[in-house]
Amino acid sequence: MRFWSIGLLFWSWLIPLQATTVKHDVADVLDQLHTAASKADFKAYFKLFHPDAVFIGTDASERWDLPTFQAYAKPHFDAGRGWTYKPGIRHIQLSPDGRTAWFDEMLDHDTYGTCRGSGVLLREGKPEAWRVVQYHLTIPVPNDLVKDLVSMMKKLPKK
Repeated sequence: MRFWSIGLLFWSWLIPLQATTVKHDVADVLDQLHTAASKADFKAYFKLFHPDAVFIGTDASERWDLPTFQAYAKPHFDAGRGWTYKPGIRHIQLSPDGRTAWFDEMLDHDTYGTCRGSGVLLREGKPEAWRVVQYHLTIPVPNDLVKDLVSMMKKLPKK
């Protein structure tokens, strides 16, 4: 009975520690993603994406599979024009098996101000690594401005 209690105590200590380490690994991938984008490093940026990744931008028309997103980014990155979003508060959740992570993060951009990124990462492959399978960039709109913004958007031509 005593051995069982010691084992339970050990595992109750180890599991949260493992989750913390995994969340740190996910945060590191997201930091690498932002750094590579800021440096317009095409190869480093896109190696962090899963082959089936989807990037959802701020415009309603921006839902890009990986090849489409790469085609969009390549001329910008080739010209040395990446994009710089500075991460702030970040929340990361893990699936029970620790192989899927979803996150949301507040970002600061010099032109767009406060933005939010959210998405999903999977841990897989050879070698095994975390890869972004979905990234969604939004510009949070204060509730007090929503009515006026929607009214302005309704006046735009339909795409």
